[in-house]
Amino acid sequence: MEEKILVLDFGGQYNQLIARRVREQQVYAEIKPYNKITLEEIRQEKYTGIIFTGGPNSVYDPKSPHYDPEILNLGIPVLGICYGAQLMAYMAGGVVSSAEKSSEYGKTIFRAKASRLFKDVPEESQCWMSHTDFISQVPEGFTTTATTDKCPCAAMEDDSRKLYSVQFHPEVTHCIYGNQILHNFLFDICGCKGTWNMDDFVERSVAYYKEKLAGKRVLCALSGGVDSAVAAVLLHKAIGTNLVCVFVDHGLLRKNEGDWVESIFRGQFGINLVRANVQDTFLSALAGVTEPEKKRKIIGELFIRVFEEEARKLGKIPVLVQGTIYPDVVESGAGDASTIKSHHNVGGLPERMDFEEIVEPLRDLFKDEVRKVGLALGIPKELVFRQPFPGPGLAVRIIGEITFEKLELLREADAIFREELEKDDIRSVASQYFAVLTNTQSVGVIGDSRTYGYTVALRCVTTDDFMTADWTRVPFEVLERASLRITGEVPGINRITYDITSKPPATVEWE
Repeated sequence: MEEKILVLDFGGQYNQLIARRVREQQVYAEIKPYNKITLEEIRQEKYTGIIFTGGPNSVYDPKSPHYDPEILNLGIPVLGICYGAQLMAYMAGGVVSSAEKSSEYGKTIFRAKASRLFKDVPEESQCWMSHTDFISQVPEGFTTTATTDKCPCAAMEDDSRKLYSVQFHPEVTHCIYGNQILHNFLFDICGCKGTWNMDDFVERSVAYYKEKLAGKRVLCALSGGVDSAVAAVLLHKAIGTNLVCVFVDHGLLRKNEGDWVESIFRGQFGINLVRANVQDTFLSALAGVTEPEKKRKIIGELFIRVFEEEARKLGKIPVLVQGTIYPDVVESGAGDASTIKSHHNVGGLPERMDFEEIVEPLRDLFKDEVRKVGLALGIPKELVFRQPFPGPGLAVRIIGEITFEKLELLREADAIFREELEKDDIRSVASQYFAVLTNTQSVGVIGDSRTYGYTVALRCVTTDDFMTADWTRVPFEVLERASLRITGEVPGINRITYDITSKPPATVEWE
């Protein structure tokens, strides 16, 4: 039987990191919202273990997410994290209270007692706390296994029933022994063997879509980015010539990108590709629009309309494939998570669509996992490790109204910046880098002449999951070269800034 962990989602913003940490240990994990899976379905799926995630609510609030307490009696090991720990205590008959003196946020030292969950974890180590509520009385049959200076129950367990909980977040990197704690739960408590990998995902997905889409013609939304490329090759492997990829050249691409995408997918992969040149359509629709969310909605709807039109030309095609990945879903406010921004593959979908079905084969994967799938599929590294590029393209990298002139300015500036970074192999430490054309113009001087040009912001970040990111410490001489070239080679730009904001509080993209 395949080992599988259920991550039962109660609405925290970083819940997907739990699944990611589990998968890093080669154990398959799937995320299900607490209100989208029944107790009977959990029984039938025969999960190896269950993890209750964090969340922003208080368990004693009647409106907060709850679950059938019988889940604790299924005989399946359960680990509760933060809100999940409090929920376990609440369901088992303990007491959860709120007290300002017990609230903790950020790096905290916890003291662990003997426990299978804390095997090979020092008696004192750093964790990451984020709570006001706390477990003030553990349920009958449970014992406290960790404390902090402020929290009398930083962890508890009923080892006889394989029920464990931690008030802190072992999934975040600030929890020094977090991976060890998760390893202990997965391997020592749940009995996992760690046999899942990306090759398994590819094999399983190809077999699934080969059966699910048998005899159906499928239209794939191909942007040329990593996500849509991997989705296209995966589906091509599953259904072959029944797949038609539509590449929408909306005029919002980087320099020379449209021709590059066409040559790669037609020439290298032999995929049936239709290139829709609709630059004028998109620019007309975006004329005068300055609000970021409105831009995304317009682009998302036009994407679908173009696909529908191409599908009609090709005859009836009932299925649309998209390269949606998990951070897209989370940031668009899936489940009980709060919305950060809409994504064209998720929140940007219009209500009226001519397709009978949407297929998103990468919906539960993180960016690094998508890259692993791409390598497993035999996609060249040049494409797999290509710079991430948002579906709305340069529209979310131009502040204010989108015009053809602004697009040309940004294309040139962005190409120069990327070229200078890659000369110094910055891409070995940076995850994403690009230029942003701000809506700010300022006075400058070139030779003896006064100029009034745009300000370009350069952005470079380092991350392993794109849910959090740190700004990259690019050497000053590299930034200087980029600045001199952009202001010297791109008329209309006379000032360069470097964005040193991490995520949070900022997002990676500016819009």
